[in-house]
Amino acid sequence: MIRHYLAIVEAAIIRLLLVGMTLLVFLEVILRFVFNTGWLWMEEVTLYLGAWFVLFGVSYGLKVGAHIGVDALVRLFPSEVRRWISVFAVLGCLFYCGVLLYGSWIYLGKLKLIGLTMEDVPLPKWQAMSILFGGFVLLALRLMSLLWMLFSRQVDGFELLDEAEESLALAQEETKSTPKESPEVRMSSDVSPIGSKL
Repeated sequence: MIRHYLAIVEAAIIRLLLVGMTLLVFLEVILRFVFNTGWLWMEEVTLYLGAWFVLFGVSYGLKVGAHIGVDALVRLFPSEVRRWISVFAVLGCLFYCGVLLYGSWIYLGKLKLIGLTMEDVPLPKWQAMSILFGGFVLLALRLMSLLWMLFSRQVDGFELLDEAEESLALAQEETKSTPKESPEVRMSSDVSPIGSKL
């Protein structure tokens, strides 16, 4: 029950960030190119909203299997070997998260100590950039959850977006939805003007 509500909140935050960023860019373009004016803060806020969207979305993408991965070689192995390859991959990702968590913690601490504010918005810069730490905490939690599922044999690897499989499914849907041509039309379209002259 709690997971369900957390998933709703997580998706809502991503939607709000995307809608907010899109509306700000749209308004900025209209103001700049139609009215030859603009607000200075819009570009900076859009930049930070984009950073929040990406870093918040990384863990969500891992959850829903939206990341693209090259797993052609890994799929050749049996399930148990795939599971261990995935365990090492998750451990490598957790190490990467740990390095970035450490670096972002130091960076945010220095920003807070110095007392820098954003250029056009009266907000401390460390607060605006806190997604550096928060995004990698969320990603590390997702990776630890995946590691638990690997050890408990619930999954045997990452859930990745398979573009080739998705493209084939779309092509099959498209061929099913196109109307069948009559044999006469098909035969006449197969003959090219050049072929008929030879």
